[in-house]
Amino acid sequence: MRIGIDVGGTNTDAVLLDGTSVLAANKSATSADVTAGIIDTLDRLQAERSFDPAQVQAVMIGTTHFINALVEARRLAPTAALRLGLPATASLPPLVDWPERLVEAISGRSYLAHGGHEFDGRHIAELDEAELRRHAGDMVKHGVRSVAISSVFSPVSNEFELRAAEILRSELGDDVAISLSHEIGRIGLLERENATIINAALRELAASIVDGLSGAVAGHGISAPLYLSQNDGTLMDVDFARRYPVATFASGPTNSMRGAALLSGLDTCAVVDVGGTTSDVGVLTHGFPREATTEVDVAGVRTNFRMPDVLSIGIGGGSLVASDNQSATDAVTVGPRSVGYRLTEEALVFGGRTLTATDIAVAAGRAEVGDASAVAELDPTLVKAALARVAADIADAVERMRTSPDPLPVVAVGGGSILLPDDLPGSLAVHRPDHFAVANAIGAAIAQVGGEVDRVYAIDPGRRDAVVDEARQEAVDRAIAAGADPAAVRIVDFDEVPIPYLPGNATRIRCKAVGDLRLGEAS
Repeated sequence: MRIGIDVGGTNTDAVLLDGTSVLAANKSATSADVTAGIIDTLDRLQAERSFDPAQVQAVMIGTTHFINALVEARRLAPTAALRLGLPATASLPPLVDWPERLVEAISGRSYLAHGGHEFDGRHIAELDEAELRRHAGDMVKHGVRSVAISSVFSPVSNEFELRAAEILRSELGDDVAISLSHEIGRIGLLERENATIINAALRELAASIVDGLSGAVAGHGISAPLYLSQNDGTLMDVDFARRYPVATFASGPTNSMRGAALLSGLDTCAVVDVGGTTSDVGVLTHGFPREATTEVDVAGVRTNFRMPDVLSIGIGGGSLVASDNQSATDAVTVGPRSVGYRLTEEALVFGGRTLTATDIAVAAGRAEVGDASAVAELDPTLVKAALARVAADIADAVERMRTSPDPLPVVAVGGGSILLPDDLPGSLAVHRPDHFAVANAIGAAIAQVGGEVDRVYAIDPGRRDAVVDEARQEAVDRAIAAGADPAAVRIVDFDEVPIPYLPGNATRIRCKAVGDLRLGEAS
C-alpha cells in the first residue's frame, strides 16, 4: 500500500492505494498550518478505510510549502550569490534581474570571483582562493546563512563549483548551506544562477518543513519512507528534499497529469486540472508531462530548471461569476477573481452572498454540494451562459497548448472539472475518469524515480554513438542512485540538438530515465 497526499492552495487531497486500486480518498480544505493539515488528512484516511500502518510501504507528498514561501517572500534565509566567471560576466552581476522585494527578503548579497569555463572545458580564468576567502569573510560579517555558487558553463565542468564549495565550507563552517548551480539548473548562466539562489534561500525552511512532515507521518505509526514530489513527475527522498527544495515547484500540476494518465489509460493527451482557484492545462507525452523548453518565470525571477509546460487560467470552483447581459456568453465572465479557500463561507450554496462557479454547477445539476435551494432562482440563461463561457475558455487554453494538428484527447480532473461539459467547443471529447477529483494525490502516490542528463558535448567525428550511449547510461545510473529499481529503468525522453554557433561539433544532449521505486527500501 501507498499513501499519496497533494497539498494545494485551496484543498488537500489524499488517497490510500493498494497497487493501483484506490482503497480510500478524501478532500479537505488546506489549513494555514499545512503540517497539521496532513495529520488531519491521515486521520480521515484511517477513518474511511482502516489500515495497518505497518503495511504502508511509502508515503508520497506533493506540497506548495516552498513555492508559497517564495511568492509571499517570507521565511527565506539570508543568502549570498557567488559567481565564478571574472573577468567575464561582470556587466550583469547576480540578482540583477530580481524584484527588489525578493532581494530584501533574502538579504541578498552578490559576489563575483575569477574562474569559469568555456563550453569545451577550457578555463576562462584560474580560481583565486584568496579572493574566495575574502568574500567568505564578508559573508560572515553580514550574517549570510546560505550560499549559491554558480560558475560559467558548470554543466560542462563542475570543477570550480566543487572547489569553491570546499573553500567556503572551510571558512563558513557546516552550518551555512551551500547550493551548486550544476546540480540544479541547465545551460544558461543567469537562469541557472537564479534557480540556485532560490534553492539556497529555501534551504533553512526545507529542513524544518521536511522534519515536520516526517514527524506527522511517524506520529501515525507509519515507518515507511517519505518522499516528496518533484516538478518532473518523479520522486525525491527527504534528504534530497532538504538539499533541493526548489525541485518541488509545480509538483501539483505534474501530479494531476500523472494521475490522469493512470486513471484514463491515456499516455498522450491534454490534461485539464480544474481546482478551486485556477485551471492548469498541460500535455502528457508517453505518460509524463511535456516540459517547458524556455525559461520559466517564478515569482518574477527567470529560471531554467525543469518545469512542466503548463498554462494556468483563472477559472475554478471558487471563481466569481459576473454578467452585463445574462443571455450573452461574451457578456458573462467567470474568474479570474476567486473566493479561493473561502468557498464554503462565501458561495451562495453555503450561505454566502457571492455568486461562484460552484453555484452555477449546482444550479445546472452538475454538482450536489451545499444547499441547492439557494440557487434555485438563478436565471437559467445566466447559468447556461456561464457554463458556455467556462467551456470556451478551457477549449481555447487546450488549443493554445497543442503543437500539432493531430487530435488530442482531453482528460478532465480536479474537483472543479464538474464545470466542464462532455464535449468542448471544437469537437473535443472530455474524459472524466473515476476518482477524477483526487487525481493529484493519485499522481503523487504512483510517482516513479528519475535521473536526467542535460549537457553540451563536443562530439568528435565518429564518436556520436559513443557519446549518446554515455549520456543514456549516466541518466540510468542517476535514476538507480535516486532509488529506482534497476530492472525497471527506461529512457522516456531524449533530445539531441546541435549548436552551430559553437565550435567542435557542440551538441546539447538531454536524456531522462525513470523507473519504479524500490519499495520497502529507504533511500
